[in-house]
Amino acid sequence: MASSQDNRPVLVPVLGDQLTRALASIRGRTKDDTVILMMEVWDEATYVRHHKQKIALIFSAMRHFAAELRNAGWQVDYIRLDDEDNSGSFTGEVARAVERHDPRAIHVVEAGEWRVQQAIEEWPDKFDCDVDILPDDRFVASIAEFREWAEDRDTFRMEFFYREMRRKTGLLMTADDKPEGGEWNLDKQNRESPENDMDPPERAKFEPDEITCEVIALVEEQFGEHFGSLETFCWPVTRDEAEEAADRFFAERIEKFGPYQDAMVHGQDDLYHSMLSTSINLGLLDPLELCRRAEQAYRDGKAPLNSVEGFIRQLIGWREYVRGFYWYFMPGLESANQLNAQRGLPEFYWTGETDMRCLADCVRSTRDNAHAHHIQRLMVLGNFALLAGVNPREVQDWYLVVYADAYEWVELPNVSAMILYADGGKLASKPYAASGNYINKMSDYCKECRYSPAKKTGEGACPFNPLYWHFMHRHRDRLEQNHRIGRIYSTWDRMGEEKQRKYLDSAEAFLDVLEPAKKTWARNG
Repeated sequence: MASSQDNRPVLVPVLGDQLTRALASIRGRTKDDTVILMMEVWDEATYVRHHKQKIALIFSAMRHFAAELRNAGWQVDYIRLDDEDNSGSFTGEVARAVERHDPRAIHVVEAGEWRVQQAIEEWPDKFDCDVDILPDDRFVASIAEFREWAEDRDTFRMEFFYREMRRKTGLLMTADDKPEGGEWNLDKQNRESPENDMDPPERAKFEPDEITCEVIALVEEQFGEHFGSLETFCWPVTRDEAEEAADRFFAERIEKFGPYQDAMVHGQDDLYHSMLSTSINLGLLDPLELCRRAEQAYRDGKAPLNSVEGFIRQLIGWREYVRGFYWYFMPGLESANQLNAQRGLPEFYWTGETDMRCLADCVRSTRDNAHAHHIQRLMVLGNFALLAGVNPREVQDWYLVVYADAYEWVELPNVSAMILYADGGKLASKPYAASGNYINKMSDYCKECRYSPAKKTGEGACPFNPLYWHFMHRHRDRLEQNHRIGRIYSTWDRMGEEKQRKYLDSAEAFLDVLEPAKKTWARNG
């Protein structure tokens, strides 16, 4: 290559969930020979019909990050969604940028999602320059490291992977390589039912600035038919705002985060949760830095061990585990349906119009905030879809659409494998199926509901009760040998045929009138 060509820049595409100057493709580069390319593209905004707040959050955070880079002296080539020549795709925009800048190389960090990575891996054949695809080192475990951990295992369990991550990071470890407090997992201490009149401190909320208001107007104009509301948009969209949100959590909420992380209270959408997942998944916050802050709060006596361990487990345990699991089992994971669930997604998942108070409140929070906490997602919305036998692809699409922190790498394993057991038990050791008793214990939803968790069958019975036994009955051949739930069938058998028939008839009567979605909310076309 001629020396004159050696002065050509390196083109660095930065995706919408890679918003950090610590990104491997930016780190170590010089400002005078680098062009950073950022792209708002139609394909990403519309491959599913994302919640309005999700689109607004990503585009606003991208525009703020571009401004931050420019202020720091970087050359940024930024493509807006409404630019006249927008090609609509990442590959199309990279092609146009190659024409504009004639780069000597493209440096890009691997994508978080399978379909985007497949497109990136075609770039070396499409562009007449070197293409260097770099590992995403913002995670504790690389994809290759997880694969090495997984390859010789017959079963996959987060708990054992989590212990490896604790040892690797040294988080909550003693000098003799033992877990702080003598136990690896303190989840049993984090299942407190909600107290009466719980009044947690309000999470950090941020008034939309000029950039965000411009994006909100764009989203309302271009995606007005998408699910959700923009009226309550208050997410952090810069690293400074995200850091402020983290400061507020560690100062005001982490003490009770652990005990009440599974609690649910009608109309209280945040409780003691960190509400940091959107910022983490965008790249505005470093999860390992957050774990170190949590550990320091424990060392300083400002947070109990069970809260801190629970917080750390969610980040270096579960988050890392599902990411590795996703890449290990793709692309087959997206079509998994081991329980042969075929029912269409009920209409109330979009409208919230149901007499089941728990489901109505969870959908309301999802619509208004693009958020519901993990137990609402797992044990209310997900539990119902599991018990009712809703088709996994429809449930996957719904979760990917409605939550601002949902990217396929984290959403798909959680929904397909954790919630719906569609992978047949590779990720989770048992289906997370529960009757109305669980929801009654962990929430105040049942107090004013027209259905009673104490009533098992017939008129006025909580639908979760007969649906639970209906699910167990129809999947007996698969589940009876599961050591964690097999004994449930002894209870079922002791009921006798008449009582069993009442459960099954009640469930079938409910399912017969369950209204499927009236229109396609999740995908275009």
